[in-house]
Amino acid sequence: MRIAVNAIFMQNNPLEGFGNFANQIVEQLIKSYPEHQFLLVYDRPFDSKHLSAPNAQSIMTGPQARHPLSFLTWYNWSLPRAIRSFKPDILLQPYGFSSAGTKVPQLLTLHDIAFVKYPKFVPKKQRLFYQIFNKKFVKRAARLNTVSDFSRKEIAAYYSISEENIDIIPNGIKPIFQPLSWEEKERVKEQFTEGNEFFLCTGTLQPRKNLLTLLKAFSIFKKRQRSSMKLVIAGRKGWGIEEFEEKLASFKFRKDVILTGYLSDEVLAQLTGAAYAMIYPSYYEGFGVPVLEAMQAGVPVITSSNSAMSSICESAAVYASPTVPDEWAMHMNFLYSNETYRNHLIEKGTQLVQPYTWEHAAKAYMDSIMKTLGA
Repeated sequence: MRIAVNAIFMQNNPLEGFGNFANQIVEQLIKSYPEHQFLLVYDRPFDSKHLSAPNAQSIMTGPQARHPLSFLTWYNWSLPRAIRSFKPDILLQPYGFSSAGTKVPQLLTLHDIAFVKYPKFVPKKQRLFYQIFNKKFVKRAARLNTVSDFSRKEIAAYYSISEENIDIIPNGIKPIFQPLSWEEKERVKEQFTEGNEFFLCTGTLQPRKNLLTLLKAFSIFKKRQRSSMKLVIAGRKGWGIEEFEEKLASFKFRKDVILTGYLSDEVLAQLTGAAYAMIYPSYYEGFGVPVLEAMQAGVPVITSSNSAMSSICESAAVYASPTVPDEWAMHMNFLYSNETYRNHLIEKGTQLVQPYTWEHAAKAYMDSIMKTLGA
């Protein structure tokens, strides 16, 4: 089989969200299915060593897709032209956008419909683009896949399509996220929190991540416990965080809050493994990778009771409403004062996360490819 891949977001630095998903899935597909040929199409110069393999080749075609006009030009003209001589059996579109200029069957990945459910958490230009074009993108696709049953139900309802035409491809968790020894935890705590225990929240800093509720909850916790516990927030700055930065500047416990900025996977895995608990108060997620990364690293999780997290984490996490800081503080206090329950959550999380590998994800994706082609 000849498989063309839209790879424009697979060299972003840093790789996040759907860029990371696409990169991991395609890397594993290339590795797991050497009998198939892959063509990766970029819109800018690329690292020739990136996903290099005997059954994979990469090409570049412009223009760089970085504003609406060039984006549509690349998708509807440049990409179809670039894959023509390759004669692909299928075109993988892992970012939710499809091409109008090709008759090759397209398999479209949609992670969620955040722009519909929480429009205020999506930048205005991006939101308008989705509102105008996304239904057209879905209509062109031969088949869809997504990352959770929660997202499948929402996508099917919004686009008025059958759930049977949407496959589930759960995220894998990188094996680098593992439990740490006592000595390793102490070293990480010395590096980031002067040796103190810490709650951790990871992900790009943006309104959807609900960092204001996190600050309020941490403040309540500190007032009740008067402990040396720190709060570490790890991730690059995204859009719309001015209010968070303003609140943080005058926050009573500012000295106990550490912002790390972007971290490499290696450092993030170490930081995750050393955390006392993962606190993930996001308003909306189609999957929620950080909570499973924490579970795989042997760290208990408190997360939002809405969107996909409760269906994915089941009884292996503790849940709170994203709009009620007292609930988060209550769970933080309980974990802090009940080591038995904390260990119970760690054990449950370790068991739950075992199936979430990129090998399993790639197999599910290949099954989705075969369904697209009617095989």
